[in-house]
Amino acid sequence: MDRYSRNRIYVSDKEQLRIKDFKIVLGGAGIGSIIAECLLRFGFETLTIVDGDIVEESNLNRQNYTYNDIGVSKVKALKKRLMEINPDANINTIESFIDHDNVEEIVKGHEIAINALDFKSDIPFVFDEWCRKYNIPVLHPYNIGWAGLVFVVTPTGIQLKDICEDDYRGFEVKMIKHIFNYYKFWGEPKPWIEQVVATYENENGLQSPPQLAVASWLIGGIATHLCYKIAVGEKFLRYPKFYMDTIKEDHQ
Repeated sequence: MDRYSRNRIYVSDKEQLRIKDFKIVLGGAGIGSIIAECLLRFGFETLTIVDGDIVEESNLNRQNYTYNDIGVSKVKALKKRLMEINPDANINTIESFIDHDNVEEIVKGHEIAINALDFKSDIPFVFDEWCRKYNIPVLHPYNIGWAGLVFVVTPTGIQLKDICEDDYRGFEVKMIKHIFNYYKFWGEPKPWIEQVVATYENENGLQSPPQLAVASWLIGGIATHLCYKIAVGEKFLRYPKFYMDTIKEDHQ
């Protein structure tokens, strides 16, 4: 247990043993690559990581890869890094995109799921639906540049698709608009988020949404804390409530 000796006071010995074998599946190795390392360093040693993509140079500004990983399978590159951190960890990788045919087999048997899938189809919603059937809570992370946002969707609670009538197009932007409208309603507007969304929408959808490494690491911390809370039985906020951490000043 010397590996986790500096976790003391924050995490009890009993809790450290509890999370060691707690089974977490990460759907997507983009932002999931950062979350995976945070989870592993914290003590979650049983991870399944699923992605069929390869590392591209444009990933390097915010994902957990190096220049030498370009052209390599994301899950292979990530597993190599994680095993160098903890060679005793149980890291299972599936080099495949999640689809209607494999999603059930991928999620079942896990205790927490991270839905870091791109909303290019209905698969993120299908992923959540199978998690609901197997009673698995799902974390949804969003990179807002200077802020990290995470929702927790529970099997018996409101589902993300309930706000969009199964229309996945532009879903990430819809969620971020939901957030700044929430803050505006409570008299705590986030004009910088509104400006980012407006500028992105003026690009006419020709480019992927802008994201920063800052938010990736904020999300890694938030997601790891939430996995810990779920694993040890602590209370946590459920969707539509959310967790957001930002380093951007909100005052004018």
